[in-house]
Amino acid sequence: MTTAAPASLDLTREHARRLDAADPLRAFREEFERPAGPDGAALTYLCGNSLGLMPKAARTLVGEELDDWSRFAVEGHLHSRRPWVDYHELFRELGARLVGARPGEVVMMNSLTVNLHLMMVSFWRPEGRRTKVLMERGAFPSDTYAVHTHVRARGLDPAQHVIEVGPRAGEALIREDDLLSAIREAGDTLALVMVGGVNYATGQAFDIARITAAAHAVGALAGWDLAHWAGNLPARLHDWDVDFACWCSYKYLNAGPGAVAGCFVHARHGARTDLPRFAGWWGNDPRTRFAMGPDFVAREGADGWQLSNPPILALAPLLASLRIFDRAGMDALHAKSRAVTGYLRALLAARAPAGCRVVTPDAPGTHGAQLSIAFERGARERHAALAAHGVIGDFREPNIIRLAPAPLYNGWEDAWCAADALCAT
Repeated sequence: MTTAAPASLDLTREHARRLDAADPLRAFREEFERPAGPDGAALTYLCGNSLGLMPKAARTLVGEELDDWSRFAVEGHLHSRRPWVDYHELFRELGARLVGARPGEVVMMNSLTVNLHLMMVSFWRPEGRRTKVLMERGAFPSDTYAVHTHVRARGLDPAQHVIEVGPRAGEALIREDDLLSAIREAGDTLALVMVGGVNYATGQAFDIARITAAAHAVGALAGWDLAHWAGNLPARLHDWDVDFACWCSYKYLNAGPGAVAGCFVHARHGARTDLPRFAGWWGNDPRTRFAMGPDFVAREGADGWQLSNPPILALAPLLASLRIFDRAGMDALHAKSRAVTGYLRALLAARAPAGCRVVTPDAPGTHGAQLSIAFERGARERHAALAAHGVIGDFREPNIIRLAPAPLYNGWEDAWCAADALCAT
C-alpha cells in the first residue's frame, strides 16, 4: 500500500460498529432494500458506483403510477395524483439542489449518452480554426464513442480533431496540470473540453471549476460527464460556470437499472432559445406545445432540450431516491463519505497483502466514495473470493477491484467487512 494507516486509529470491528451507532445519517440505511446471500444473510454491498440499491419508496411510487394508469388511463395526464403532463417539473428544484444549479437549469431525460449527443449538437460547433475537442484518455467508452462519432459525422477526423490527455508513462492518474497545459496549448483551436468529473476506473475526481475556467480562458466551452459524480460529490455547477453536464441516475442516485438520466444547461445558454439543437415536442414552449404547429419554439432552460414526454414509470424510482438525497443533503453525505472511505483506506493500508495498492488519490477533493484497488496478480481471483465472503464490489480490466461505500446505505462496519474479506484472500 502507498499510505500507512495512522498508528492511533482503532481498526477493530467493534470500533466500526461504534462509529455506525453514532452516525447521524444511519437511519437512511433502512430506506433501502439490501440483497441477501443464499443463507438469507444481508450481503455487504459496496457497488453503488455501478448500480445503487433500490429505495423502498420506489416500489410504492411505481405502484401508485400503475394504479393511476389503471384508474384513469389517458386522463391520468391531468388527473393522476402526480399529473403526468407536468411530471418532469417534480425534478425542477430537487435536481437543481442535487448538483448546485438554479431551478430551470436541470432536466431529467433520456440516458446519459443520448444527452451527451444532444449537448454536443448545441455546444460543439466547429468553425474556422476552432474545431477541437479535448477529453481524457481512458474515459468511459461511451464518451469516446460519442465524441468520435460526432467528429466523423461532421466530416472530420478524430485523429486530427480530438485531443486526449492521459497519465504519464508509468503513472495511473492524469495530472491535472497536464490537462490545463493541453487546454492552453490548444488555444484558439479548442472548441470544447468534455471530461468525466470522476474517472470510472481510478476514482480520480477533477477540479471542475478550475478546468472549466481554463477552457473559458481560451474561448472554449466546458461540458462534463458526471456519471460518477452526481450523488457522490457535492457540486456547484452554476457557480462553477459549467456550460453543460450530463449524468446517469442508476449509480449513486439509486434510480434503477437503465434509469432516466440528468442534464444541466447553464442559465446563460438556456435563455438562448435560438441555439441549434435536435428538437422534440416536449422541448417546445408549453404555451404552444399542444397547438401541434409545424414550427419548433424552444422552451427556455434545460427543458428546451427535451425530446419526448417523460417516461413516468421510469421517473418514479428517481423521484423516490432524490427525495432521500434532498432530506440528507449532499454536504452531510460527503462528510460521511470522506470518513468511511478514509477508514476503508486505513484498513487496507494496515492489512492488505503485498502487490496491492489503492490507485485512487487521497488528497481532499480528488476522490469520492470509490476506491480502486490494483493488484499485481490474481485480481480476478480476489474479486471472486470477495463475493464468496459476502462482499459485492466490482472488477475492471485489467487488474482493478472497485469498492464504493455509498454513505446513504453503507457505513464503517461495511468498510471493515470488505477489508477483512479482501485481506483474508
